[in-house]
Amino acid sequence: MDRAAEMTAFVTAVENGGFSAAARTLGLTPSALSKLVSRLEDRLGARLLHRTTRRLQLTPEGETFYNRAQRILSAMDEAEAEVS
Repeated sequence: MDRAAEMTAFVTAVENGGFSAAARTLGLTPSALSKLVSRLEDRLGARLLHRTTRRLQLTPEGETFYNRAQRILSAMDEAEAEVS
């Protein structure tokens, strides 16, 4: 299981306002992106997003996870940049 892929899918969906836009950004299908986010929610045992046909809305747990995940992904990018 790739936790980084799940986290990236979640953060990108939030930042793009939906699964379709996030999927385009990541080069995935909306279905594949949705499955990554669903797997993340299942693993955490918490709903992170309220999904409607028009938009995504973070749950309180989603807000907490989003803020932390965003910092983690940024730190990973910085670490890779330092080494390469």
